[in-house]
Amino acid sequence: MKTTFAAAILAAGLMARGAWATPSTQIWIPSTDVQKFKSVHLTADSYMRARKEPDGSRKAPITVFGPTIGVLPYEKVQAEAGFDAIFQGDSRLDDHPVYFHAKLGTPESSFADWSPALAAGGYNFGTKPGLTNQNMIYGLAARTLPVVGRLSAGYYRGSKSVLVDENGGPSYQGVLLSWDRVIKEVSEKLWLGVDYQGGRSSLGALNFGAGWSFTPSVSAIVGYDLYNNRRVAGRNTVTVQVDINL
Repeated sequence: MKTTFAAAILAAGLMARGAWATPSTQIWIPSTDVQKFKSVHLTADSYMRARKEPDGSRKAPITVFGPTIGVLPYEKVQAEAGFDAIFQGDSRLDDHPVYFHAKLGTPESSFADWSPALAAGGYNFGTKPGLTNQNMIYGLAARTLPVVGRLSAGYYRGSKSVLVDENGGPSYQGVLLSWDRVIKEVSEKLWLGVDYQGGRSSLGALNFGAGWSFTPSVSAIVGYDLYNNRRVAGRNTVTVQVDINL
């Protein structure tokens, strides 16, 4: 259901180092989904702080806009690429708003009835060394089980110098886990998902969301993001993500 993703963490100091480009995703983490050849997917996502910061301030919403395009004409091996403009209310980051991403993947049962979906890719390739070039590389596997839904697991690594914890120490790798399912018992249009990204940088988070397909080409997700390390990431956020397929 969910085919775009944005996770951009604003703020100053260490928090200024979290910004997210958007491959096809669940709520927060990448998924094994890949855009079909010549399809164009547009995303418009926002992340709003659920509470004020301890000093009484409320940080500006994060907004993400950008396309993802399918680039391979094959059924069993697919690829996508794209970029996003991310604005976070911090001039150091907003002066360099463009981030790139790409993914190569295979759907479930591509090579045998039991074979999982597989994906490998990269995202958060920013244009400012030492600030926005998180350079995330990941691998994922996913399988849909009867009744249960789809389970995904993988691992990521990024830039040691940009992905750091509250003490400035590297926190650049971790697990990627998710569950998602179309709730057919209620409606074919209703989707639920939970995902998790490990790590103590601004990108580590546990996320819950519900999505609705208004048409075959237009859908939206409302979710909640609980950060692993709020000293770096700031307060938890409410996210609204609108997706349009052309």
